[in-house]
Amino acid sequence: MNSIVCVKQVPDPEAPPASFRIDSATNRMVPAAGVKPVLSPFDEYAIEAALRLKDAQGGKISILSLGKNLALDVVKKSLSMGADELYLLQDDAFEGGDSYSTAYALSLAIKKLGKFDLIFCGRQAADWDAGQVGSGIAELLGIPSITVASKVEAADGKARVERVLPDGREVVEVDLPALVTVSNELGEPRYPTLKGIMAAGKKPVTVWKASDLGADPAQLGRAGAKTNLLKLYAPVRETHCEIVEGETPEEAGAKMALRLRQAKLL
Repeated sequence: MNSIVCVKQVPDPEAPPASFRIDSATNRMVPAAGVKPVLSPFDEYAIEAALRLKDAQGGKISILSLGKNLALDVVKKSLSMGADELYLLQDDAFEGGDSYSTAYALSLAIKKLGKFDLIFCGRQAADWDAGQVGSGIAELLGIPSITVASKVEAADGKARVERVLPDGREVVEVDLPALVTVSNELGEPRYPTLKGIMAAGKKPVTVWKASDLGADPAQLGRAGAKTNLLKLYAPVRETHCEIVEGETPEEAGAKMALRLRQAKLL
């Protein structure tokens, strides 16, 4: 069972909101110097799903990550968990992209990797929460996709996937190759062991640029983006407190009801 897992490096989502600022000139979020990058948490569940299949059936897990100035100790966590090889897409041409141009670059890298059975992605990234890249990759590759998975099994050229629905679960069977986005309902991802960390240092890390993928520059990064971000801003929250008093609880209750009606809340 050969799997490919797409992972993303993001600013630590557990960092206090006050440690981030918005650059209004470029419409970009800028984390404070002390905020360290991490693997997007949902992507760790995707790695875990691939590792469970590898534990059961053997095979190989290849990790793909696209970004600029990727921190090796962050993206190599996937190798420490048990993945076999890591491919980094690093090029200025990828900068400023959206879900489409990211999916385009990743789909080309997947084609370059060659034969695979399953592609795993997190259900969404922890920075933008769009949840579009996985489905975009599947569309560009012309393969089926199943989203928001809580359990993945594979046998006899098919994958059997349990999906999370708002009111329950759904089980879907699909022919391979296919793409699956994985949710946290899968169960906690494993921690890297000391042995795994040591082994990760010996595993191959390959860096590809846009030219290595044979990509159309017009489809990459900012040039290939299909969306136009008009404004990025932090929401302003305002609160107003009004004390309604009365000589007795009954009087206070009556005044409260009257005030709510005046405010058109009743």
